[in-house]
Amino acid sequence: MKNDIKNKIEQLRDEIRRHDVLYYVQNAPEIMDQQYDALFSELKQLEAEHLELVTPDSPTQRVSERPVAGFETVAHAVPMLSIDNTYNEDELQKFDERVAKGLESVTYDYTVEPKIDGLAISLRYEKGLLVRAATRGDGNRGDVVTGNIRTIRAIPLTLEGDNIPEVLEVRGEVYMPKKAFAKLNALRVDAGEPEFANPRNAAAGSLKLLDARVTATRKLAFFAYSVGQASAPLAQTHDDALGKLRDFGLPVNQVEKAKTIDNIITICHSREKTKNSLDYQIDGLVIKVNQYDQHDILGTTGRAPKWCIAYKFAAEQAETILESITVQVGKNGTLTPVANLKPVQLAGTTVKRATLHNFDQLARLDVRCGDTVIIEKAGEIIPQVVEAIVKQRDLFESKPFEIPVQCPACGGQVQKDQDGVYLRCVNPNCAAQLKQQLEYFVGKGQMNIDKLGVSLIARLVDKELVKTFADIYTLRFDQLAQLERMADKSAANVMDSIAASKTQPLWRLIAALGIRNVGGQSAQILADEFGSLDALMDAFAEQLTSIDQIGPVMAESIYDYLHDADNIKVINDMLAAGVKPSAPKEKASNVLEGMTIVVTGTLKTLTRQQIKQMIKDHGGKTSSSVSKKTALLIAGENAGSKLEKAQKLNIEVINETKFIKRIK
Repeated sequence: MKNDIKNKIEQLRDEIRRHDVLYYVQNAPEIMDQQYDALFSELKQLEAEHLELVTPDSPTQRVSERPVAGFETVAHAVPMLSIDNTYNEDELQKFDERVAKGLESVTYDYTVEPKIDGLAISLRYEKGLLVRAATRGDGNRGDVVTGNIRTIRAIPLTLEGDNIPEVLEVRGEVYMPKKAFAKLNALRVDAGEPEFANPRNAAAGSLKLLDARVTATRKLAFFAYSVGQASAPLAQTHDDALGKLRDFGLPVNQVEKAKTIDNIITICHSREKTKNSLDYQIDGLVIKVNQYDQHDILGTTGRAPKWCIAYKFAAEQAETILESITVQVGKNGTLTPVANLKPVQLAGTTVKRATLHNFDQLARLDVRCGDTVIIEKAGEIIPQVVEAIVKQRDLFESKPFEIPVQCPACGGQVQKDQDGVYLRCVNPNCAAQLKQQLEYFVGKGQMNIDKLGVSLIARLVDKELVKTFADIYTLRFDQLAQLERMADKSAANVMDSIAASKTQPLWRLIAALGIRNVGGQSAQILADEFGSLDALMDAFAEQLTSIDQIGPVMAESIYDYLHDADNIKVINDMLAAGVKPSAPKEKASNVLEGMTIVVTGTLKTLTRQQIKQMIKDHGGKTSSSVSKKTALLIAGENAGSKLEKAQKLNIEVINETKFIKRIK
């Protein structure tokens, strides 16, 4: 009898899973919703009567019955990199030229797939079971949202098929279909709640809800688009790997193959014309080199692969009235004119403000208060004014906007960059700059003090409790607790968040200082090069310039910042307050110290990233081109012009086997 019930339960689960794949993956449902609901209800009833037979991967277990307290974070086994964008045919041609040069005339082809306007997610399957899901986060760490992801019926809790790797991380996009978005906003209006601006915001907000039962009502969907970590290779090409994911029961979007960049351009034009017919928003197409071993050859920059690019569709435009112009003050004192607009719908959002970039651009556009203007979204993200319709201007009332001669926030002196376009407040005590600097300092990509929000920072500066970065680390509980709208628990959370940031990696502290021209990638290079803050502060400008990827302008900014008496005092005060950044991982050896090494050709046992990391771990530096400074060339199969050039320059050439022996 019990075996009969167990078999019936398994039969129902298999049937429901099959219909989930037919409906959500193959878009070919076989039964009506009522029939599906009947199967589900029958399974739920049987499991309720036999709790010992309930398993975590049952279709009934998608929704957790209790909210979570918060989201933990997790490191991605393989970083989730960004993708560089391109906006026209010329940039696509240049991308293809870079690929051809990097592959040294080896034959290659591409895949083209829609760039869905959603939220990037990594799904980790172990032995075919979904064990964890995480957001992209900063690319290295993301929030664990497994409970909410389990509510998405397009995502299988158990993979199906043969030859599934023991460990498989599937990368993809969670999105909200247009119909689900319209229905959700209608419900919010009825409930007196504010509408979501666009489907992407709705999807992101739904995925970060603490109650999965609410997420389940949002009708989110998913498309898989790549593989992260895998314990066994899936395929040799991206196209074949997506086919494998589809075989495992994962939804995969329409992918086209293209042999030439001209084929890709034709596909781009065709897809742009039909994008509005889709039940989900796309803002472009993603073009990838198809062959995986060629990905290794082409490599990545600090933030994006060189074998992949996103073609963004032309920005949508709208016409509205520019009601006023205000001036914002940035963290480096930059004064930026901002257009305040009569609200208008643009690319799925209500736009009230748009950037005018700088005062030179404002003068070129000759945009004035009261003008009818055309706005668009740069990359469909940042609204900007692109044109004033002069023929509709009131010539008697209209006046050009006066360029500030004083900082609008502090009244301090302003100065234009030498040979530049930006006007800056040069008052070191400007409160507006300080607020921006502090917001950047505590940001996710820097010190990650997540409990210090914009509003709290503004109150701390206005109360003169925080005047420098160092003051963050001398804040007391009683100072926070006495602030308006600050409960004891909130104050304690802020103190905990500050304390946790004291041991952030060195590169994060360097980035957080906001040195002009220095971002996260440059900060990591500096941290790896010098190993400690003291060593970096003692460096001469010539030392900085000699570092690969640190140019003279950046070197000058770094040197000037770290030799300014006020900045030195702030840094020393932070260290005295207990900030102790963790040092970069120690090198395995110095056997390659001082050597610049180039890798070319197809490697047999290592990926391009693995061998580059090994070079770095043993004291060496990598370069993408052969020159007189090159000390060693590691050549794989089908090494081309780089090998020839190295031989002409009498540069030592070895294969990967000899390289591995050398560093042991």
